[in-house]
Amino acid sequence: MASSSGLSREPGRVIEEALRRLEEGSLSPSRLEDELGNANLAALVRRLYLEKRYGVNLSSIGSTILDFEDLYGRNIENPIGAVQIPVGVAGPLRVKGDYADGEYFIPLATTEGALVASVNRGAKAVTLSGGARSKVLVDGMTRAPLLWTPSVEEAARLAEWVKSRVAELQEKVVSGVTRHGRLVEVNPFIVGNLVWLRFRFKTGDAMGMNMVTISSDRICRYIEENYPGEARCVALSGNLCTDKKPAMVNKLLGRGKYVVSEAVIKRDVAEKVLKTTPEAIDFVNRVKNLMGSAVAGSHSFNAHYANIIAAVFLATGQDAAQVVESSMGYTWTEVRDGDLYISVTLPSLEVGTVGGGTRLPTQREALALLGVAGGGDPPGTNALKFAEILAAAVLAGELNLLAAIAAGHLARAHELLGRGGLRLTRKS
Repeated sequence: MASSSGLSREPGRVIEEALRRLEEGSLSPSRLEDELGNANLAALVRRLYLEKRYGVNLSSIGSTILDFEDLYGRNIENPIGAVQIPVGVAGPLRVKGDYADGEYFIPLATTEGALVASVNRGAKAVTLSGGARSKVLVDGMTRAPLLWTPSVEEAARLAEWVKSRVAELQEKVVSGVTRHGRLVEVNPFIVGNLVWLRFRFKTGDAMGMNMVTISSDRICRYIEENYPGEARCVALSGNLCTDKKPAMVNKLLGRGKYVVSEAVIKRDVAEKVLKTTPEAIDFVNRVKNLMGSAVAGSHSFNAHYANIIAAVFLATGQDAAQVVESSMGYTWTEVRDGDLYISVTLPSLEVGTVGGGTRLPTQREALALLGVAGGGDPPGTNALKFAEILAAAVLAGELNLLAAIAAGHLARAHELLGRGGLRLTRKS
């Protein structure tokens, strides 16, 4: 479809004319959607222009099932196609939570050989031992605007004024922004004359960053108009939220879902499936995850949460940048009557089952595989169920890596599965 700019309505002529104008500089690549009136056609023209300009072949990027008419302006700008990442499944993994109850196959999108196999073996050990118990302890997405006041006295007054009006702010401001979002608390932080208001919101089945950002903006306007003193918002995000950065505040107070998953791995399972002992796994956890992380000054005391979280995030349409804070956490082990107790604690797991990348067709299918696609009934239950399953998957992956290190199998596993060794071995 041509725009009022005079482009021909015949597709071939439209493409040729658009390419000519791109080459001569009279049309910007970012304006193609407006000019052509069709996001899929715009993506094609943009890709052809880049191929010609740089002498490259982008046909694989162009091979996609995505409909940019649906995604443009919501999930992507200046599209040229899509990239593909292999998706494998690990499982079945037995999970018992307040919302998840059953055996699940975990979708993992990754290019790292050995990762799916690692989670798969851990899942087998967990399931044979009775499964993982997962529990969400805190649920709430945060945003922390920064407000300026003229003095510490004013800052303290502002903090108390806002804390005493959470119900009022919810009723007068937040309820007008979203049906499922709810302001539940505010934690003020004062440094000199500056005030950070760390708001926590329930966000239903959405991860909720857009929801809480818009709500926080409205709250700041309300404060500026109604607070009986001098205060102004200088940054809607004051970095105390804290989003897409490792931060102690998220580990202490939680952000998104604060979730724990635990299991007791039977000795015979550890020996037969993991090829090591509970004592050896416990020792590796203490010297590697606890002492090693302490010596390094790490924010996290775990082996590889980010591996599992990143792979599940990509497969299910989560915000990939939030792997940063979502993968912070602690692995704890104990030897109990000859068996191994193991738990993973993730204070800042930020997931959702509606909105953002969860709308994409392949990602929605991956969520459907876990039984959490779309909104839950009641709202919020799908996201909580997803958090419980994902924490159990992290537990499985963490268990297996610790076992592989304890048994001295880590390098051999990557040699076999990460460098084509398994394929060659099978052929021979």
